[in-house]
Amino acid sequence: MTKKPEILNYKQVGTGKHIVLIHGLFGSLENLNMVAKPLAQDYCVTSVDVRNHGDSFHASTMEYSELAQDIINLLDHLNIDTCLLLGHSMGGKIAVQVALAQPERITKLLVADIAPVSYPPHHLKIIAGLQAIDLSQVMKRKDADTQLAPFVDNIGVRQFLLRNLALNSQGKFAFKCSLENISLCYPQIMKANQIPDNSKAYAGPTLFIKGGNSDYIQTEHRTAIAALLPNSKAKIIQGAGHWLHAEKTIAFNKIVADFIKAEFP
Repeated sequence: MTKKPEILNYKQVGTGKHIVLIHGLFGSLENLNMVAKPLAQDYCVTSVDVRNHGDSFHASTMEYSELAQDIINLLDHLNIDTCLLLGHSMGGKIAVQVALAQPERITKLLVADIAPVSYPPHHLKIIAGLQAIDLSQVMKRKDADTQLAPFVDNIGVRQFLLRNLALNSQGKFAFKCSLENISLCYPQIMKANQIPDNSKAYAGPTLFIKGGNSDYIQTEHRTAIAALLPNSKAKIIQGAGHWLHAEKTIAFNKIVADFIKAEFP
């Protein structure tokens, strides 16, 4: 008997044509609320927790083929035949992989501040810092922030990371995300996207949104982007870094809305 796939935790708001939002590393479905809320006025918006994040299941592998299949399994579960995908950072790579695997289901693709290329490891200090937190000494979130500060000097990044802390059934702070699995799978998360066997480049309309102050998308990535996503273009939000949707929400949402309306008038 075929085992049923585990289904990602999700939140769905609004009605209409389908848009699916996928967060980045150490995030959760709540991270894209400021994008989901205005879109839900006109569309059915599904936000997901990626495996090992939020309230989704934990697993010891995170290859992009598997992360994409998790999204495809959710689309099947929700009877979503076609949708537009929007992903930020790691979520952008997952969205690209879904579009490469099942291009007929993805009407359009929005990729926020990531390229479909391999990246050098640059979260190792963050992972070490999170793993170094002694939760037995955390009575309030500020205690965890104090412990994390020697590893992560940016208070905004620390606040983002510590959203993963929640009170468990015993009333003690614990991580909702699986630090162990994310650390184990980190080399997989840094990999480039690959066209699956028996598939080809995704020819649907694709928009990359880059933070002007971010170095995640570089000029030298153009060749790799064109090979996988030949019908793509890019917009830059000046004054924004990697968390561009949070830093410049109005500008980000306008770019997203304009791009979507061209597809869903």
